[in-house]
Amino acid sequence: MNVKLKEYKVYYSRLLAIAVPLILSNIINQLQMLIDRIFLGNANSLYMSVLGNANSPIWTTMSVCISIATGASILISQNVGAKNQENVEEYSGALLKFNNILPVMLFFLWGFGSVPVFRLMGVSENILPWCVDYARYSSPVFLLIGLGGSLMVIFQTSNHTKHLAIWSLLRSCLNIFFDWVLIFGRFGFPEMGVKGAALGTTLAEYLGALYMLVAYARSRKLSTRPKAPALKKAKFSSYLHSARLGINTALEDFCWNLGNLAIIRILNTINELAAGIFSIVFGVELLAVVVVGALGSGTLTLSSEAVGKGDAKQYKGVCLSAYSICFVIALIMVAASLAFPQEIISVFTKDERITTTSGIYLLFIAVNLFSKSGNIIVGSGIRGSGDTKWMFCTQIFGTVFVISCASLFVFALHLGVSGVFFAVMADEFVRFIINLAKYRKICRSSIPGPSSM
Repeated sequence: MNVKLKEYKVYYSRLLAIAVPLILSNIINQLQMLIDRIFLGNANSLYMSVLGNANSPIWTTMSVCISIATGASILISQNVGAKNQENVEEYSGALLKFNNILPVMLFFLWGFGSVPVFRLMGVSENILPWCVDYARYSSPVFLLIGLGGSLMVIFQTSNHTKHLAIWSLLRSCLNIFFDWVLIFGRFGFPEMGVKGAALGTTLAEYLGALYMLVAYARSRKLSTRPKAPALKKAKFSSYLHSARLGINTALEDFCWNLGNLAIIRILNTINELAAGIFSIVFGVELLAVVVVGALGSGTLTLSSEAVGKGDAKQYKGVCLSAYSICFVIALIMVAASLAFPQEIISVFTKDERITTTSGIYLLFIAVNLFSKSGNIIVGSGIRGSGDTKWMFCTQIFGTVFVISCASLFVFALHLGVSGVFFAVMADEFVRFIINLAKYRKICRSSIPGPSSM
């Protein structure tokens, strides 16, 4: 392996050049979410269960909206390469006009119809009102999702991402400030608890959106921004065409989140603290996953480039380089989980029932990172080969597998919260083996060139 790493070291710099800006943006967002959890956990340990129950289904629907926009990004970029400005403006205009249809419907669902969703999830009557409040105060964010996703695509396809990083930093800092004020009741404001966390997020998102609109209007570097006539005549059929391309990613995300919701449902049958423990542990893991995810984005870009050139060495080298970085990250996570388990958990809550029992779960999830990062990196390589449906299919299998294992471990073997973590680890490992076999098959065959894509 050392020989191969040296052979492919040329890809490290290119990979990191793509990944580092994304890593910084993602870490800022995750730190803000972690601080949100810290505030809520210190205010009331049950708030962590509220966050785990309410945030999961909200994010599930939100991620579908975000993923659908990836189809427009593909089509816009293709037409930029073909120097077809008319089609560029047609697809970007259609995205701006029609991308808010689904988010508006979801605004009404979470603003006024969340109770049946939470009852279906098995949320206890004790925390149900808090979950409903969190959903209601968070729901206005959906009115921004369509526009925000459209602006992100236009900035990214114009290769002008500086404003996206500034936007991420601005709204995260505002979110932390508003959460501190509204959760604990600072500066004369009432102590709002979990409602304050949701309201703080909503206020920060709206102020961040104002910045993005100003940046969008004033920037002279947005080559994919539609002119007014193109925006006016953009057709709904163009939006549907781009949405169909993004649907595989959206369905894959939906399947993963569906499995996560089922896990929350199973955790709720154990006790009221179980979902909170799960939320805390995976909140810590997310700090590593956002780094791995950014490396996955770089892998997708460079492996797709390699396929276009028919360069098998680059295709394999990029994936190996990315996973070697992920391997080091996983080792660091394992070391931290062994050395400071209670200290890490106590950052989020002072409840001794949680801090004294949850350290082992940190170790479980750190070990799981070896498989999880493998799925992210290898999966990106598989998508880069031109096979966009494979990861969706394996995610369907994974969702069924993890729900089945969690049910077996919790209800039949009575392993409690540990059983859920065992199920998650088994799912990631089995899918990693399957995806790795597919990736190795691609590597053994001829890397397809652009004519066969």
